[in-house]
Amino acid sequence: MRNKLLIGFAVIGILLAIGSAYISGIPAKPQPPAFKPASNTYAKGIYANGIVETVQASGENINVYPEVPGTVVKILVTEGQYVKAGTPLLMLEDSVQRSTTASSKAQIDVAKATYKNLQDQYSKLKVSWVLDPRSVSKDVLDTAENAVRGAKANLELTQKQYQAANALLAKYVIKALSDGTVLSLNTAVGSYISSQGVYSSYTGAFRPILVMGNMKGDLAVRCYIDEILINRIPDPSDIQARMTIHGTDISVPLKFVRIQPNVSPKIELSSQRTERVDVRVLPVIFSFEKRKGVSIYPGQLVDVYIGEKNSAPKK
Repeated sequence: MRNKLLIGFAVIGILLAIGSAYISGIPAKPQPPAFKPASNTYAKGIYANGIVETVQASGENINVYPEVPGTVVKILVTEGQYVKAGTPLLMLEDSVQRSTTASSKAQIDVAKATYKNLQDQYSKLKVSWVLDPRSVSKDVLDTAENAVRGAKANLELTQKQYQAANALLAKYVIKALSDGTVLSLNTAVGSYISSQGVYSSYTGAFRPILVMGNMKGDLAVRCYIDEILINRIPDPSDIQARMTIHGTDISVPLKFVRIQPNVSPKIELSSQRTERVDVRVLPVIFSFEKRKGVSIYPGQLVDVYIGEKNSAPKK
């Protein structure tokens, strides 16, 4: 009886092993992709990495740096806010410069009083000399005249010093130099900023204190085309392109804007680092119209395919 049980358990074990081997050998069906990968819709299209940015007549987004160093005491705007040129963005601690400006202004009053006093003395000596040249020596008269000229020059100097001090004081309020949307604020009240910007404790690098761009209307895409593909770029009058947003099936037509005619070292868009390999790229800028229901912001990475308008689509 015992032998029969052992044999039965052995047979069951063998059957289980065979079943497990069979089940584990069945190939698993791959999961369907979360979205359709970007595909080339042109017969002779070329691929390029792209990054979304705001439309600018030249350059990229507007990076704001202070002209004077100081501690931030008040932030007057919020991220996403649209501002006009001349709008105050943030204020720096200016007590020292304000005192310097007040001192310069007080020096103007002193210089004015000195200038008037010397001018009055010279006028009296001049009248006396005209009535009787023997009443005042020519040397004394010339000395008084020179003193008036020196006082006038000193008054002009103090006025210019006050203007310079006042102009420097105005720079402690950082203002927008153009219309645009505040894309990011990289500082906070109490932070110290300098002409290098603000230090980031996360990246260990300096960043602009504020980034602005034009979020009204179209957006732009900056593409970087490898130098080995430059000769395949269509003529600007016959160029067209489409971009695909990462993580979606959304394909958006692009409008050619300009080519930045300067081949530069290739960068890694996700961190803006220059690659170690000697690969160079040509920046090409496109624009596109924002669609309702499609969320896309400056800084997003996209896939771009560039082709010719008159070329047959890829089958």
